[in-house]
Amino acid sequence: MAKILIVDDSPTELHVLTKILRQGGHEALTASDGESGIAAAQTQAPDAILMDVVMPGINGFQATRKLSRDPKTQHIPVLMVTTKDQETDREWGMRQGAKGYLVKPVDGRELLQKLGELLR
Repeated sequence: MAKILIVDDSPTELHVLTKILRQGGHEALTASDGESGIAAAQTQAPDAILMDVVMPGINGFQATRKLSRDPKTQHIPVLMVTTKDQETDREWGMRQGAKGYLVKPVDGRELLQKLGELLR
């Protein structure tokens, strides 16, 4: 069982992703914006992070960049989970330090499979 931090400003997405993670045997932590996501990553030390992109304040790209450059959190794999499905968005997310990129709405099995790969 892994501890996964979900960073998303949509209560519906937080609910759906939490349900998928729990069904997959994982513990889910949540944060509703980039700033609190960064803080939670630093204090909760999750095994992986699911990061939305479009959020108020610090967006997911900025939050991922901060996490991947911070020695305290750079070992935590970030999986972008977003509605932004352009190839340029995908490339930019990976350049910020993301280890994977999924487009919403996510397939639960695909999400759990991708997480499994990141957690190995």
